[in-house]
Amino acid sequence: MVSKTEETQLSNLESQVDNGGGGAWEYLCLVRKLKVRRSEKVLKHGLSILNDPKKRSSLGHDEWTLYEQVAIAAMDCQCIDVAKDCIKILQKRFPGSKRVGRLEALLLEAMGSWEEADNAYSSLLEDHPLDQAIHKRRVALAKAQGNMSGAIELLNKYLEIFMADHDAWRELAEIYASLQMYKQAAFCYEELILSQPMVPQYHLAYADVLYTIGGLENLQNAKKYYASTIDLTGGKNTRALFGICLCSSAMGQLSKGRNKDEKESPELQSLAATALERDYKQRAPDKLSLLTTALKSLKVSS
Repeated sequence: MVSKTEETQLSNLESQVDNGGGGAWEYLCLVRKLKVRRSEKVLKHGLSILNDPKKRSSLGHDEWTLYEQVAIAAMDCQCIDVAKDCIKILQKRFPGSKRVGRLEALLLEAMGSWEEADNAYSSLLEDHPLDQAIHKRRVALAKAQGNMSGAIELLNKYLEIFMADHDAWRELAEIYASLQMYKQAAFCYEELILSQPMVPQYHLAYADVLYTIGGLENLQNAKKYYASTIDLTGGKNTRALFGICLCSSAMGQLSKGRNKDEKESPELQSLAATALERDYKQRAPDKLSLLTTALKSLKVSS
């Protein structure tokens, strides 16, 4: 995550370089450090250094890092010939390198040679079975082709090895949810909450999935996780506040005819409705009437 200070620093340096004020190498280093995508700028300013023998030689060993950075930027911009030239130079300098091998496979992806790219990644994994980047490229390759079942299979295999990778669990959950495989998505979010219980986004996503599955028990649990999201965000998550109201309304429908002891207390939904109204009055007063109508339709009042 790039901070505001870092974003300002990057923008200022980018403006300086674009206006001929120098600092191209510093800019390229900062882009790499912050892991942001500025492919067109990287390609332009990177080539200006690589095409100047004096500037290139002044980099020392960092010259090869720049070739790699420019190759990736060129693939992003579909400048395939530039990417090929950079990779050829790296192949000559580092024959048999795994890192260069990944670039070769990326080039095949950029050219649309899906099968060849997958074969290249598979070959790399035979020699380097614990390389996370290569595993993830295979997942990305499957998704790029619309092969979601293949992506699910690859992610599950990956998580058997790297069980603590939160990003992979989240990606798997999102794929399951997109395919309406909500029970599987719920399992993934449970794993995330167990490993990172203080991240409100996971509580919120889990609550959304439980609400979507439906049924009284799932709605009760969804309401609890919407409530925990509100607690973790200091009461500032509008989506979770709405979630409380939606769960309360749906549970009210399912609880008709039940004993009073089995019905939910209206206190929490009332607090959520009050918080929503206060939030809308402050931030979107022109939408307050729409909120009031929506809450009345849900039979929720503050």
